[in-house]
Amino acid sequence: MGKQRVLSGVQPTGNLHLGNYLGAIRNWVEGQSQYDNFFCVVDLHAITVPHNPATLAADTYTIAALYLACGIDLEHSTIFVQSHISAHSELTWLLNCITPINWLQDMIQFKEKAIKQGENVSTGLLDYPVLMAADILLYDADQVPVGEDQKQHLELTRDIAARFNHMFGQEEEEILKIPEPMIRTEGARVMSLTDGTRKMSKSDPSELSRINLLDPPETITKKIKRCKTDSVRGLEFDNSERPECHNLLMLYAILSGQTKDEVKIQCQDMGWGQFKPLLTETTIEALKPIQEKYKAVMGDRAYLESVLKDGREKAEAVANATLARVKKALGYSTPL
Repeated sequence: MGKQRVLSGVQPTGNLHLGNYLGAIRNWVEGQSQYDNFFCVVDLHAITVPHNPATLAADTYTIAALYLACGIDLEHSTIFVQSHISAHSELTWLLNCITPINWLQDMIQFKEKAIKQGENVSTGLLDYPVLMAADILLYDADQVPVGEDQKQHLELTRDIAARFNHMFGQEEEEILKIPEPMIRTEGARVMSLTDGTRKMSKSDPSELSRINLLDPPETITKKIKRCKTDSVRGLEFDNSERPECHNLLMLYAILSGQTKDEVKIQCQDMGWGQFKPLLTETTIEALKPIQEKYKAVMGDRAYLESVLKDGREKAEAVANATLARVKKALGYSTPL
């Protein structure tokens, strides 16, 4: 048997931050040799909320370059841009027509984002999970890396695939492969620097809430210096009354490559004035090789474009084969 296939992607909305890297991309990199990986830049998802057309293309290239800078290996992985493959949009429409609308209205993320957008909420935001389902199902993904915020969307993907197979498949024929979740490992959930109870997010209006992978040393120093802490001396993990303390210690442990026990012993008697410079130095050093590789990739535009061209060709062949199966099952005629 060949390797199982993994599909995942990131939106080109702003810079990637430590939460994206430690919660997702680093895990992709560490396990990529075990799988046949398809990693896309999901730029169609980026316009489900208000976006800046002037920066969308540049942001797309930035995310693709960061994939490479973080260690995605083209020997094991395919990198491509979602909108470069028309099958994503076409399969979304076909799946829309068999997806009950109440399934979409029950999505927690839609409800939360719709409240923020008010009357200007788009149909695209409601339909986001069907596009996500199309992304996954097009590539016959065996596993999909998911965090807590995407579990419901993957369950919907599985429901849509099962519904389609039941409605249009023949006996024991699986037209769409039903994917399994790949649950992230412990310690990958990175919280905001301004509120240790909230996840680090690109959508947070405050830049001080996150450390971006491309932040220069002086910016990292400023953000850690100003991050939220408490007045208790001595640092500790797993105290629910000190969420910021736990978050910053966990960040230090991961970035320094130490265990929780090692960090606990090292930092238990420290004050914030001693710990913050240590975390700052560790963060800057951890991000330095990523930033250097990113500059090299962005400095060779022809190379980056060749990566995306090769990725598009490989991904398109797989996606179009799936789309053809779906259209045949639905009864469409073959193009002349």
